[in-house]
Amino acid sequence: MRNLALKFILGICLMFSSKSFSQTAETFDQIGRFLNDATWYADKYITPATDGAVYQASSGWMSSPKKRKVFTTTLGVYGNFFKVPTSDRTFTIQNSDFSFFTIQNSNGDAVPTATVPTALGPDTQYYLVGAIDGNPIRMAAPNGVDQEIVSYPYLQGSLALWKGFEIVAKYSTKVKLKKGDFQVYGFGLKHNLSQYSKYLQRKKIHLAALALYSKENISFDFVDTQTSYGNLGINRISSDINTFQFQIGASKEWKKFELMANIISNRSDFKYKFTGERGQIEDVIPVQYILNEKLKDIYKTKYNCIGEISGRYQISKIFVQSSLAFGKFVNSNLSIQYEF
Repeated sequence: MRNLALKFILGICLMFSSKSFSQTAETFDQIGRFLNDATWYADKYITPATDGAVYQASSGWMSSPKKRKVFTTTLGVYGNFFKVPTSDRTFTIQNSDFSFFTIQNSNGDAVPTATVPTALGPDTQYYLVGAIDGNPIRMAAPNGVDQEIVSYPYLQGSLALWKGFEIVAKYSTKVKLKKGDFQVYGFGLKHNLSQYSKYLQRKKIHLAALALYSKENISFDFVDTQTSYGNLGINRISSDINTFQFQIGASKEWKKFELMANIISNRSDFKYKFTGERGQIEDVIPVQYILNEKLKDIYKTKYNCIGEISGRYQISKIFVQSSLAFGKFVNSNLSIQYEF
């Protein structure tokens, strides 16, 4: 149904366009195939980065499962470090993947296959070429952040309430990456479970559950392509990710040192959108709008199960903590916290 509506919009735009378009079924078919290929490529390009963003946002939430005194406040400065797996830095394309484009190398020679970067990958020099109504379109394959470790700082705080409940909040400013940016914020509610067991309290073993919501915004440069119709207006692609998470944490204290383990389960809803400046081709065809409608076909929901281990050391009212989350990816945190 959505594709029929988009074809209707496209037809109206071409019919009343002041630009030179031959009104043929072939022209409609070429534009449709271009939109399909661009959507497919966008999915392959950004998905590894959005999957990694969930891991970056999921770890480090529970500084300790301990029950704190009412109104005890903890504030911390965190550094997050995400290891980009080699397998997620590139993907392979071949001409059979496309119905509109064919692949060229940097010399302009046609090639059957190419290894190109994801949003997390290195630089490359490949091109996707095609033509609409006899007018050529040549797009450089978008490059990635080209970093083996992606890091960003954020703030996190918590406030202890009655009966073992605790509010937790996390916030990062928009962090500039090479060819992109990233931001995460969210809040959660923790409840101490070991308070119901005198045995666990005597042994200084702490147990807690945490439910939270976080939002991750991530965007990357895509393609800035000039055509005979003007710029395509798809030079930036963004993803909004809504994550709902539940985790159980347990820890054991030895004087000033606390060792903790977490089991994390979350669900993330991914939405995508081209957010670059309006292209000149929009005077002819609303490419950005149509592509954003087509991107709804690749909206997805994913589930993760993540393990996390953490160590926390107390120096008066200051705590130094490091954590390592692992599963499909590996993500680490290092923080300094102050409790008052």
